[in-house]
Amino acid sequence: MKTSVLECIAKDYIQDSESVYHTWFLNNDDRLKAFRTIKKGLNDVIDDIESRTFGNDFKGSSLEAVVTAISEQKQVFEGAAHAFFWKPKLRIPDIYENPENQLAFGRFLADCLQAKNEEQIFNAIVNLDHLKIKGLGPAVANIIYFLHPTLYPPFNTAIVKGYNTLFKQKIKLGSWSSYLEMREGILAANECLHLSKDLGAIAGLLFEIGSNRLVIPENADEALIDEQQKRKKLMEKRHNQVLQDQLEDKTHSEIQSHLARLGQALGYKVWIAQNDHQRDWQGKKLGDYSLKRQDLHLPDSPVATTIALIDVLWLDDNGMIISGFEVEKSTSIYSGILRLQDLALSIKSQNCRLYLVAPDSREKEIKAQLLRPSFQKEKTLGSAMSYILFSDLTCDCDAMCKFGTDVRVLNPISRTVSANDLSTYQTSPFSGTSNT
Repeated sequence: MKTSVLECIAKDYIQDSESVYHTWFLNNDDRLKAFRTIKKGLNDVIDDIESRTFGNDFKGSSLEAVVTAISEQKQVFEGAAHAFFWKPKLRIPDIYENPENQLAFGRFLADCLQAKNEEQIFNAIVNLDHLKIKGLGPAVANIIYFLHPTLYPPFNTAIVKGYNTLFKQKIKLGSWSSYLEMREGILAANECLHLSKDLGAIAGLLFEIGSNRLVIPENADEALIDEQQKRKKLMEKRHNQVLQDQLEDKTHSEIQSHLARLGQALGYKVWIAQNDHQRDWQGKKLGDYSLKRQDLHLPDSPVATTIALIDVLWLDDNGMIISGFEVEKSTSIYSGILRLQDLALSIKSQNCRLYLVAPDSREKEIKAQLLRPSFQKEKTLGSAMSYILFSDLTCDCDAMCKFGTDVRVLNPISRTVSANDLSTYQTSPFSGTSNT
């Protein structure tokens, strides 16, 4: 395809305010947070496989936490978990019952995690492909993307369809060799377009074409004859998703505002996550409650940037962090725990209280995540990790502002998990999906 035509298509993609370029790639803080969540989660997967404690099912496994964090990226990655569900009748993917395949998969993940260049990843893919593990195909590339976003693109049906349509190719879905061939074509096209070094941008373009949301001459007939109604429904769905995202942002801002007001009423200084300073609730910018970046005395730690993204912090007059809050309306509970864990490990203060703040409907999921062995064995978390439900905070916030004197005012509305909740962990499906 001529470069000029390709550039025109990319221009239409960029100018569409509801394209995934804007709703997922460019203006999505959760996408950036997911990179650390997935890297940390993969270490747990690798450790579980190497120690032979991974188990024989997707549900409840450390892999589920990783893939759920990917599928929560909406649109482009919606449905990314399906390839990893254990399908009993087909006995795939064959990494749950076959110990050798499971070990090979774990070492493949370790190789990709530790890789320093594209050749090392390429060799890891080729070695995995030679093993011919049933049901373990290029869907794994979605994991690789979050480890090396400038080297390997994500992969799904719509992206492949978009690539084949745009470049008149016949890339196959289940083939690693076809994925690698498609990658070469994507890299070459990206050199012309300069969308971003992050291949998620051009993958989003292909996704829009493959979904028939972005119409080009090569798919015009199909779109006009067969996809007109489907496209309308997709656009309505995307529009509703944008509205839902806006509603979730408002709820998130409301809860942050309550926590900020309460912190100030108790006499603490307040920090609001840097990326949320421009959000507002009831006409007031959240940044107006917050310390400035230079006033936040973060520890000299590689995770200082992650800590600065914690939704709300309360600090005393000496700049010591008294309490940290992660608000998780619809995003990954797991990633919220990781950020609070980073905070606990960095300040090593027994006096800092950590809280997950989430809707009432997610209480069972919170318990399940906090009862994971990988978190239970972390002594830095211990009893310091609690959770608060939205309904309790919004109902009692004004009263706590009026009568509270310090962080202990949260004791009546905060909750913890215990051994008695273990049955919840054993039976709760974290992602609400089926393995059949």
